[in-house]
Amino acid sequence: MKILVFLHGCTIMHKNAAGKSRGEIIKQIREQEESVRDFANYIPIGNAAEKLQKWSEQGAEILYLSALTENKKARGDEIVGKEGLKADAEILEKNHFPKGEVYHREDGESYGDIVIRVMPDVLIEDDCESIGGEIEMVSAQLGPQIKNKIKSIIVKEFVGIDHLTDDVNNLIHYAG
Repeated sequence: MKILVFLHGCTIMHKNAAGKSRGEIIKQIREQEESVRDFANYIPIGNAAEKLQKWSEQGAEILYLSALTENKKARGDEIVGKEGLKADAEILEKNHFPKGEVYHREDGESYGDIVIRVMPDVLIEDDCESIGGEIEMVSAQLGPQIKNKIKSIIVKEFVGIDHLTDDVNNLIHYAG
């Protein structure tokens, strides 16, 4: 089973979000609190690394989808270059996430394009509340034919994935 999980807001977040309520975190994002752009110091949301490790140990291939790109303004007025893109992999390694490819959008590429290229069995993403909601979500960029081939699981932004099943085989049937 191939699982593509969104990073920012779903499994990792800015360091100053630690201990804050979801509402406070969303406010930090909207106001561009200083640690929001400090991608190299992002932290796991809850026990995301452990959850993904459990699925990996059950045979799942874990892949990551990043909000960062070197070709488009990532957050606010910042363009993240090649060096910034390495931050995701470093955060994952430092926090003991299972190994897996990290996908970033290329010039002119949407998140949906990446999903179509990767064709995971399961896509896990957050509801993007802090940046505009459903219209910003990966699943909104997929046509009905693709949506029928992929199990899409949407979690509340900054709530994490801890509540999802430990049994990777049950993800396909997750009703959320």
